[in-house]
Amino acid sequence: MSMGSHRQAVVAGAGIGGLIAALHLARAGFDVTIHERSPVLEEFGAGLQLSPNASRILGQFGIVETLGGLALEPEALVVRRARDGNTLLRMELGDTARRRWGAPYLVAHRGDLLRALLDRVAQEPAISIVLDSQVRGFAVDADERVRIGLKRGYVSLEVGADLLVGADGLRSAVRDRLGLGGPKDIVFSGNVAWRALIDAARLPPSLRKRETHLWLGPRAHLVHYPLRGGTVINAVLVVEDHRRDALKDAGWNNPGDPSVIGFEVADWAPEIREMIAAAEDWRGWPLFDRPPSPRWSSGPVTLLGDAAHPMAPFLAQGAAQAVEDAQALAVSLATHERIPDALQAYERARAPRAGRVQTEARKQAGFYHVRGPVALARDLGLRVMGPNRMAARYDWLYGA
Repeated sequence: MSMGSHRQAVVAGAGIGGLIAALHLARAGFDVTIHERSPVLEEFGAGLQLSPNASRILGQFGIVETLGGLALEPEALVVRRARDGNTLLRMELGDTARRRWGAPYLVAHRGDLLRALLDRVAQEPAISIVLDSQVRGFAVDADERVRIGLKRGYVSLEVGADLLVGADGLRSAVRDRLGLGGPKDIVFSGNVAWRALIDAARLPPSLRKRETHLWLGPRAHLVHYPLRGGTVINAVLVVEDHRRDALKDAGWNNPGDPSVIGFEVADWAPEIREMIAAAEDWRGWPLFDRPPSPRWSSGPVTLLGDAAHPMAPFLAQGAAQAVEDAQALAVSLATHERIPDALQAYERARAPRAGRVQTEARKQAGFYHVRGPVALARDLGLRVMGPNRMAARYDWLYGA
């Protein structure tokens, strides 16, 4: 079907999902305006994993090439027992991942990926970004156009569009207005992620390898991998902490006391205690999600990324699933004349898969944090499984 070149789309949110969605929509013939509620585009956050299902799509826009040396390709995933550092499983990535899944397994800093996406968006005349502008509500006219209420600074105004995409995150205003769940439906997972970027020079060689390491401990796990050419190590320690009020702010930037965080790993292998002590700045992030939903759309309005399917980070799929959403949305819009029909097809194509990822990510937390005899059985199971069977468990997720 030939796409008209003057259809207008509004995207709420200039995060990873919003930016990649805008690129896909511009390619599909839309003029796209992204409204971002923040007054500045902050490249905050920490490392993220771009598994082959995401890097394959990002490669279509040259994003992987733009990242260049800022994206690192780990040689392997190494699963270790936290108590003594024993290796339970090593799964090769690198060329092995490219051969098996048809695209690279990458790690990158969220800020570097955002910058690469913004550079690509800046080259696209059909896309504009408006900062300090928040989608507050919408109404659909009889001709299936959507009128969108915005708050821009202290001013309220209205714009019209053919399509509204809510890529506005966990606390999505678009989702709330769609009647698909508001703030009260967000579920605290009982886990808090403590994140740090550590100068690699402060760590021993064993902790600086070009590998993704996963350490499994009782009620906690640690993931670390190098970023930015190996100059820094991204570390994420996830601990069970059911005191959701212990962190007053639900955002990314709750400062952590290194001595308290060190207490969480007091019984772990000495090199991990060394890593925790080497971090100069820890930031806490309480982990929330929602139950999977089969509905994301109504008329010419739909959701994408965390707004549609916020998920625990235990499969490292938050960014990757937003990237998948963006491609599926563009495919549906290219194959359906009416936008509401396209959005129904998009949700049918994506909701079951995203829901499965949400569910599997939740299960993974329990698998990581077991203790006592159950942990011994898990560790034995990982050793028996071996790398080939482990890789096969991810074929449904990473494969084309």
